[in-house]
Amino acid sequence: MGKDTATYWNVLASENKDKWKPIDGTNGMLEELTLAMDLNTGDYTRLTRFKKGADTKSFGGKSHEYPEEIYIVSGRLYDEAFDVWLEAGHFASRPPGEIHGPFVCEEECLVLEVSYPSQSKKTT
Repeated sequence: MGKDTATYWNVLASENKDKWKPIDGTNGMLEELTLAMDLNTGDYTRLTRFKKGADTKSFGGKSHEYPEEIYIVSGRLYDEAFDVWLEAGHFASRPPGEIHGPFVCEEECLVLEVSYPSQSKKTT
């Protein structure tokens, strides 16, 4: 079937603010908006918004068993695992198992994520 589809809509428009969902355990400092989802494979495209002052050190680094691509749309975000500030325009294609974060955000940052759980690294 593939990812669901949607006609053009402005995800950042004020009339769509209720579509953003807080990410559990972040005290409202991180929000997500799923843009497209493949219900058969679990592959998805979403936006994650880190609010000014967000800090995920309490979660430590994170990794996934599947590839993930990220693009910094706006703002900047510090990735402790790589000791680098990611700014608007930065792109990364993360292989399965790559540790990233924790993250610190001094100003609001918007991140586009494209994730591929259907390509999970299989362990035997």
